[in-house]
Amino acid sequence: MAAVGSGGSTAAAGPGTVSAGALEPGTASAGNVKHLVLFLHEAVLVQYVDTLKLAVPSLIYTLQNNLQYVAISNLPAATFQVTYQLKILTTALFSVLMLNRSLSRLQWASLLLLFTGVAIVQAQQAGGGGPRPLDQNPGAGLAAVVASCLSSGFAGVYFEKILKGSSGSVWLRNLQLGLFGTALGLVGLWWAEGTAVARRGFFFGYTPAVWGVVLNQAFGGLLVAVVVKYADNILKGFATSLSIVLSTVASIRLFGFHVDPLFALGAGLVIGAVYLYSLPRGAAKAIASASGSASGPCTHQQPPGQPPPPQLSSHHGDLSTEPFLPKSVLVK
Repeated sequence: MAAVGSGGSTAAAGPGTVSAGALEPGTASAGNVKHLVLFLHEAVLVQYVDTLKLAVPSLIYTLQNNLQYVAISNLPAATFQVTYQLKILTTALFSVLMLNRSLSRLQWASLLLLFTGVAIVQAQQAGGGGPRPLDQNPGAGLAAVVASCLSSGFAGVYFEKILKGSSGSVWLRNLQLGLFGTALGLVGLWWAEGTAVARRGFFFGYTPAVWGVVLNQAFGGLLVAVVVKYADNILKGFATSLSIVLSTVASIRLFGFHVDPLFALGAGLVIGAVYLYSLPRGAAKAIASASGSASGPCTHQQPPGQPPPPQLSSHHGDLSTEPFLPKSVLVK
């Protein structure tokens, strides 16, 4: 996972990478490594209670990563990509419950549309939509996706709550997440494959394809950070829709995936729901305001002896780009 943002995050499947140039003023920005070490010692070890708060989302992120591998092993890539968009639904629900956010009617409708689209895709999968490998278990894949989406939504909102409730910078929180994530991952590796690793070495099985996946995940996390910083929610919605289309095309070419009308309908509903949910907060108000002004100005007779009413400024923030429900830390 990777990324940061005011309403976005630093992660895609795990904590992101932080550069020394992004440090707090007065630390390592001038190359003062000693100052950096002292700062990290104070922030990570001395204030250990604050650091321990990140153990919860880090544990969940680690669990989520493993659940994704279980899911993709038991579902076609296109089906997984569509179903995994349920993370938008879980993130929205946890935001309402934990951050007291409110959703517009359009967003509630888009979430219902999203759920319907995923249900149609899963119905198509359960009905035997096309040939699949004998070792795939769609039921296990669906359970893993749902659990991954639940963990994704909770961890992202929990992390967002920590960020907004403390003075620590996002890069420091990422570092703390990375420390716990690395430790938990190594413990899980030792528990499950400790004997094999001791006999064959840590990097046994790291084929070029595996390295490609590792680099792709790292690049994807950094790319999420760039998107969160420089793009709005509409563009992110288009990116998500494009990823679904590309996954489907790649599945057809590489794995002989069969696209039937039921899958196309479900995927189309999911793409539409993602777009509607990503619409900015003031889009409807801006349209209503524009239509009202197009009908002509309203004249008002001012009573004599009274000062004219104050003019309202039109610069109250860019409603066309302000997201109604900022994306939580988990984006991917």
